[in-house]
Amino acid sequence: MSPGTAEFDLIERIRRRAATRGDVVLGIGDDAAVLAVPRDRQLVVAMDTLNAGVHFPDGTAPADLGWKSLAVNLSDLAAMGAAPAWCTLSLSLPSADAGWIDAFLDGFLALADAHGVALVGGDTTRGPLSVCVTAHGLVAPGAALRRAGARVGDDVWVTGTLGDAAGALAQWRAGGARDAALRERLDRPMPRVAFGVGLVGLAHACIDVSDGLLADLGHVLAASGVGAEVQLDALPSSTALARAFDAPARRALQAAGGDDYELCFTAPPGARDAIDALASATHVPATRIGGIVAGEGVRAVDGDGAAWAPPARGYQHFVG
Repeated sequence: MSPGTAEFDLIERIRRRAATRGDVVLGIGDDAAVLAVPRDRQLVVAMDTLNAGVHFPDGTAPADLGWKSLAVNLSDLAAMGAAPAWCTLSLSLPSADAGWIDAFLDGFLALADAHGVALVGGDTTRGPLSVCVTAHGLVAPGAALRRAGARVGDDVWVTGTLGDAAGALAQWRAGGARDAALRERLDRPMPRVAFGVGLVGLAHACIDVSDGLLADLGHVLAASGVGAEVQLDALPSSTALARAFDAPARRALQAAGGDDYELCFTAPPGARDAIDALASATHVPATRIGGIVAGEGVRAVDGDGAAWAPPARGYQHFVG
């Protein structure tokens, strides 16, 4: 089989399994997709790349990688309050392995189907293992959530629990006992799509937690020109994380570990009941962890009110 034939066989394999939607005028098979954007909606576009050894451990199951590569992009759409619609997929692969592709698609398309997302195009090429996804969502004009809207007096909230994925990564690096529940959070994060869409009109600002809570909240503060105080004892923890790590280690993982793909958002105190109702309706817990204050930057405090500094504020590419 020639390299060219192998590539087109892989593309055809993907095309046969990709679902479609009524707003896909032209999908996989041409030089570009043609999509029908509703006249009463704006298009929201997000893109993330996952590289082997950087964004996922070597040996990650292809189905898990498929799921995660789409999940991290849907999480970005959720942070904007956008309903997902379409995506494209670019794959760099060491070889044209049909079995690997099928397993990858098992995870990728399971999440796509759960959120009504149509895979409409992309690319395949030979090279080091790398996955790049572009996700497209829809939002009412002017309604997209942004980082720049936080206001003094707002509550700071997070969805779900923090630190699980970072805990799994720490266990993997240490080579010791590994908790399956933590590893599940690393390999298959759950994008908070319905919650993000429900935040439109409630939240003033929002971001997804990918590089660590303090780092990502810091982006909101910088964009909004405000500061924040975060109560460390309020950070939500899973039972698995509490079981696997002592309090100091757990605190660092929750505040700065990253890879959570939860939503961190700010909202006025008057929205508390509505946010609790949204959490109940979407079956996604939401926890108030602090507030927006005048000034700049994040001040993290322990139960005694003492300031706490993490060993690192979050993950940074091209550093270290």
